[in-house]
Amino acid sequence: MATRLYNKRVVIVAVSVLLVAGFLLTSLASYHVSRRSLRDAIGQTELPLTADNIYSEIQRDLLRPVLISSLMANDTFLRDWVQDGELEQGAITRYLSEIKLRYNTITSFFVSERSRNYYFADGVLKTVRENDPRDVWYFRVRDMKAEYEINLDPDEANRDTLTIFINYRLADQQGGFLGVTGVGLTVDAVRRMIDDYQRRFQRTVYFVDRQGVMAMVGRDGSVPEHSITNRGNLGSILPQLSEELAQSFQYTYRGEERLLSTRFIRELGWYLFVEKSDDAALSDVRETLYLNLLISAIITVLVLIGARMVISRYQGRLEEMATTDRLTGLVSRNAYDMLMAQALKDAQRRNRPVSAVMLDVDRFKLVNDTYGHLQGDRVLRGVAQAMRASLRASDIVCRWGGDEFLVLLRDCDLVNAERIAETIRAVIEEAEFGGDGKHVNATVSIGIAPYCSGDNVDRLLSRADAALYAAKLAGRNSVRVAAEADAEHEGPPASPSA
Repeated sequence: MATRLYNKRVVIVAVSVLLVAGFLLTSLASYHVSRRSLRDAIGQTELPLTADNIYSEIQRDLLRPVLISSLMANDTFLRDWVQDGELEQGAITRYLSEIKLRYNTITSFFVSERSRNYYFADGVLKTVRENDPRDVWYFRVRDMKAEYEINLDPDEANRDTLTIFINYRLADQQGGFLGVTGVGLTVDAVRRMIDDYQRRFQRTVYFVDRQGVMAMVGRDGSVPEHSITNRGNLGSILPQLSEELAQSFQYTYRGEERLLSTRFIRELGWYLFVEKSDDAALSDVRETLYLNLLISAIITVLVLIGARMVISRYQGRLEEMATTDRLTGLVSRNAYDMLMAQALKDAQRRNRPVSAVMLDVDRFKLVNDTYGHLQGDRVLRGVAQAMRASLRASDIVCRWGGDEFLVLLRDCDLVNAERIAETIRAVIEEAEFGGDGKHVNATVSIGIAPYCSGDNVDRLLSRADAALYAAKLAGRNSVRVAAEADAEHEGPPASPSA
């Protein structure tokens, strides 16, 4: 832990030194260099900062419908209403009407996969059909892997007004497709936002897609072209655009040098272009020099705070990945080894009973061969959930490997260990696992080994494994206890088919 804290501090200090050094160098250069240096400073500092501010505005104004659609797609009311058979039409129309009014969207909708009904705030608009060209969007969203898309289409519910739709997939608890929901934002409203950005920031603002086509421009006519290839020599930067980094460019348009800052907005799949003419930039630079210094200082502080938060977050995620089994969410085997060794030391010191429980899914290979590995993974996740539900908070459970699980029951004698193991076995036997309309039953064999004086980790697990082997030989779907006489036994000579 001390090493991790030290490493994090080193990174923060390094980032701080780099930012402070960059801040001082930029300030000195902005004050002393020539006209060309001033122009470069604007291109590298002023416009990117403006782009960051506009990006924050977009997060609030333009990407807000994405958040609304996400909330709808994760709303238990909508999911339950669909799974209950879409019985009360008034309930869904009231829901969509409330979404529309609360968030001030032009439309809110839901299309059901079961009935193919297109619901909106005023009722049922239509039934979507595969052979209807206007319904192609629905079947595209149904078949795509991403959770949502942003699409530009006429809105049939609003006199074919050109609308930016956020089409979000609705899924059940097992990931099965239930339909598409979302909201719409008029193109005119987005253009008004761009006009507002241009007025407040005194910059030319527009959006460009990956092919260089002007995806969205303001209504003031400041960007009359349809593609950046028609805007002076701007088309030459298209191969250089990065989806990962904010970038700065300089190009000539109508005999005027223009400075440009770009950054990719992943949620929209568009580049944000923010530009300013060279003459306007140089006329403003002296008035904005000290303001830029202040902004740079604020950004430095914010970046340091953000860097600390990001490093802490990703460090936590890395630690979680190292200690958690990705499929089941249980403790990983590496983490379990450390926890188990510590638990046995505590049990020896306090003279408290401990039991090891080894569990194996019966004929799991047959499940994979019959239903596929995806279904097999669902069985493993279901078994893990059933085990967690049957155990105490103090117990340690991990996925030992493949279809095998291991539990260490703290402060648990043999009688209680057998009771817990039998509960787990019965719960799993009665459960149904699966998805996509498939249901699989599974059973488990369980071996129990109470801790005996002189046991180490390997010997305790060997005895539990021998008990599991005995449960398999007894016909599976059973619980067996390792006898103390097995303490010297290193394991079964061979394992029966799972």
